Amino acid sequence: MTRKVSTRHLAVELTAITDAAALASFRWLGKGRKKMGDGAAVDAMRKGFMHMDIDGLVVIGEGEKDEAPMLYNGERVGNGNGPQVDVAVDPVEGTRLLALGKPNSIAVVALAPRGSMFNPGPAFYMNKLVVPAQARGKVNIHDPVARTLSTVAQCLNKSVEELTVFVLDKERHTKLINDIRDVGARIQLHTDGDVAGALMAVMPGTGVDVMMGTGGTPEGVLAAAAVRVLGGEMQGLLDPQSDAEERAVREAGFDLARVLRTEDLVASNDILFAATGITDGVFLAGVTPTPSGIKTSSMVMTGASGTVRRIESVYTPLRHSQLEVQAFA
Repeated sequence: MTRKVSTRHLAVELTAITDAAALASFRWLGKGRKKMGDGAAVDAMRKGFMHMDIDGLVVIGEGEKDEAPMLYNGERVGNGNGPQVDVAVDPVEGTRLLALGKPNSIAVVALAPRGSMFNPGPAFYMNKLVVPAQARGKVNIHDPVARTLSTVAQCLNKSVEELTVFVLDKERHTKLINDIRDVGARIQLHTDGDVAGALMAVMPGTGVDVMMGTGGTPEGVLAAAAVRVLGGEMQGLLDPQSDAEERAVREAGFDLARVLRTEDLVASNDILFAATGITDGVFLAGVTPTPSGIKTSSMVMTGASGTVRRIESVYTPLRHSQLEVQAFA
């Protein structure tokens, strides 16, 4: 009998793992050393997985085995005593945001049944369109920007001028930015944060209505887990950013014309998604020192029930030691 992934027991364990990563990386907040912050989070997250009741296979990790000593693509995690799952991790989503002390850096993990997560292989970049539940099934990534934004505006009972679009501030988006501004919509430009941008687009109250543009394919798979739980829609087209990447993607058998939908990226509703704020953000507060300990703000989404829980935790100095977090030693 196949064991369910999205249980409350595993949800609590998963949140503890993202908390540990956030606490470990917070030591490097604003110090300009993004590799050190990322490395601390990877180490803490990996140690957390050692005792988790799953038989996990990392599909979205920190890179290939030869390049990433921990949480690499293909690594086995968990104690082997639970359900067989695909694992997607981003121990610090927004390493540059962390290094510069900017908002919206988060620690993220998603689980889904084995074989249900899209494996991007050599496809590093994907053009994405993310819309909230009200516009699900009514947009097409091939449509012109003006048509897409008009459709979303109608679905949200807004004018196009009232829409806000999340776009990564990259040179490749010059035309996209101009097209959005030509129709009168607002733009939020962010240097980093693919997963956070997708979450903003599907969660109410974030001030973002749509996410558009090319970002990381691995981040797209991770974000798709949350988008699916929240009832939104993601559409993607693999978008190689170099001739070498395009050759590798084609040789791996990927069809660049295929629209990858939410269900293609995560082909199950039995999903767990957890995120903890590292720096203060739109939907999660960052790690915060208090007189009684260090406070974290997390959310965990359970796909089977469609539940989103917000969790605030306070870790005493003793608990920091148990987590092997040295940020506040």
